[in-house]
Amino acid sequence: MGKEKVKRVVIDTNVIVSALLFDGLPSKLIHLWKDGHIHPLCSKDIIEEYLRVLTYPKFRLKEKEINFLLFQEILPWFHIVTVPAGRKFVKKDPHDDMFVWCAIEGKADIIISGDEHLLKLKESPVPISSVSEFLEMIAE
Repeated sequence: MGKEKVKRVVIDTNVIVSALLFDGLPSKLIHLWKDGHIHPLCSKDIIEEYLRVLTYPKFRLKEKEINFLLFQEILPWFHIVTVPAGRKFVKKDPHDDMFVWCAIEGKADIIISGDEHLLKLKESPVPISSVSEFLEMIAE
């Protein structure tokens, strides 16, 4: 781990779901937030989005499992930021603006995403990177 200060991060829904449910690269983020190497930020809207996606039938999660993920794996580690709506950034998917707004309000260092609309965003006031790019960056 690099000797930099703890990174304040906003984590997009697809990355959170991958981290919590699968053993791929995104799952490494869980250890980073639990060990205090990153400080995840979210808003009420982002939490609602996480929950909405975790209830997708394809994941076959029971209510008890979703509650465990929310109350044991997310809420104890994430700082909830009160986020007002702001300027529109993601023209092709305005719903993704909530991640940018949260990053601005929470003074995040970076947004970690697998979302094509966010990753291609040129005018973001907060840097946006993929999981692999982020992991490489903090390993330096």
